[in-house]
Amino acid sequence: MDAIVKMLEKHQPFFEKISRNIYLQAIKDGFLGCMPIVLTSSIFLLIATLPGVVGITLPQPLIDWCNKLYNFTMGVMGIMVAGTTAKNFTASMNRRMPAGKVLNDGSTMVAAQCSMLLLAVTQFTTKFDGSELSVFDCTSMGTRGLFSAYIAAFITVWVYKFCVSRDLTIKLPKEVPGAIAQNFRDIIPFGGAVIICGIIDVVVRNLMGVPFSELLIKLLSPLFTAAETYPGLILIQAATAFFWFIGVHGPSIVQPGIDPIRLANQAENLQVLLAGGHPAHSLTFNMSLVGEFGGTGATFIVPLLLILFMKSKQLKAVGKASIVPVAFAVNEPLLFGAPMILNPYMLIPFVAAGCVNVSVAKFFIDNVGMNGFSFVVPWATPAPIGIFITTNFQLIALVFVAIIILLDAIIYLPFLKAYDKLLCDQEAERAAELGLESDGAATIAASNPAPAVEQATASVETTVAAADSKPVADQPESAADASAKKDVDGLKVLVLCAGAGTSAMLANAIKEGAAQTGENIASSAGAYGQHTAIMDQYDVIVLAPQVRSYYNDMKADTDRLGIKLLAPRGKEYIDLTRDPAGAIKWLRENLD
Repeated sequence: MDAIVKMLEKHQPFFEKISRNIYLQAIKDGFLGCMPIVLTSSIFLLIATLPGVVGITLPQPLIDWCNKLYNFTMGVMGIMVAGTTAKNFTASMNRRMPAGKVLNDGSTMVAAQCSMLLLAVTQFTTKFDGSELSVFDCTSMGTRGLFSAYIAAFITVWVYKFCVSRDLTIKLPKEVPGAIAQNFRDIIPFGGAVIICGIIDVVVRNLMGVPFSELLIKLLSPLFTAAETYPGLILIQAATAFFWFIGVHGPSIVQPGIDPIRLANQAENLQVLLAGGHPAHSLTFNMSLVGEFGGTGATFIVPLLLILFMKSKQLKAVGKASIVPVAFAVNEPLLFGAPMILNPYMLIPFVAAGCVNVSVAKFFIDNVGMNGFSFVVPWATPAPIGIFITTNFQLIALVFVAIIILLDAIIYLPFLKAYDKLLCDQEAERAAELGLESDGAATIAASNPAPAVEQATASVETTVAAADSKPVADQPESAADASAKKDVDGLKVLVLCAGAGTSAMLANAIKEGAAQTGENIASSAGAYGQHTAIMDQYDVIVLAPQVRSYYNDMKADTDRLGIKLLAPRGKEYIDLTRDPAGAIKWLRENLD
């Protein structure tokens, strides 16, 4: 197994290169930017539908109002994703533009949304009250149009890059205000992007008789079907866990390609549920509650196993520290603290547990009558609660939860106990070594009394050691510390991770440390990809280990803005989240 891990480590740069692909980054970050749409619309959908489950009848005007809010948020998801994807792709492209040439991300965002409408939406006329009306078919404005959204975004940004790089713009005299001049400079690339997408629309409709969005769905239907088979679900989950195991954020690589499928399936499940049928799609957005039950690797039960069955002090401590975060799908304390990542003992259970979970879920949906997931809940919802809600409060879902908890425990326990034995042996060896060193030092001290000067020195060293062992807030402040304090006073720190969960842990530790040391340091947590609009407001940006692979791209932006960029590795990061005073000290040491 060590040979397998060494092989994975050898190829880690390749996997990190995949995760840094600008197209995948744009899709992932663009989708993240629209997550408020998904979550907010789901709240109104739950208000409109769930009371009926327990026999409560809401006033019809309230139901209609909630449905309207859902349709005008989730129903235009595709248009919004086109804009956010283009905006993030523009940011990546600007890092590669020649000096002095910049793409206008506001303009590319709007152009991509217009282009997406051309590719995905059908316009026709109908009669209403004796008058002819021009009508948009809204079917592909939402999740059904996500592929068209991505294509429109990429075409738009490339057209802008082509035009701006070659100065194919309308130039106005320098006396014209910059905002007005910029609008004219964007006319040619904007028009070029819209015209190209318009031509694609005409060609596809005339040759195939369907809009571009329908063509993609037709061509990719074998992929849709294959992804919902047992091998397809297992492959998706195994790839997600595998990438995380080698230290690359797996969902960032795997999920962008299947998000359109997952969202479309979940929307179809909802329609079937509201019609009184059985939602049968298993590959849905909240299937991650099952495959990533407690986080990637299906680690929900692992902290409890560490506390109850392990003898190693290290694993018991990790279990106690991680049980609450893992319950809310923030499992980085476990991944880096145990560690799980690149730990040869953990490879098999880390990959296998999620694969078993999704297989059991598909069996329950296909054969036992459990509903496929129909509602969307926030990613940090405790998995058992989220599964119960998204299956429309079925009791069979609770049975399913109990079964996968038991299965995950069975999968993990043998490997954890083997790893625990190794750690216990190592801890025993260290304890023996420390005992021998202590006995030897005592014997030497007894046979060779220290001279008065040496005793005084030892006394001073003991005093210093005791001072070092005190909390930072209790120690007298040296001149060097005072100087360092001035350096960090008024500092603004932004911590970034993939979903703003892990980053919140360090941001909170920094706040607590600042309070302990009496320093004026402000810290915030955020998700990588949503930081571009606010990053210039901070003095320091810290990348959590899960997004460390984006360091080079981030460095280009922070250097341009004069911001300090820090990227602690896994265990160091987790240690800092547990040591507020140490987090402040670490900031001081890295601000040189």
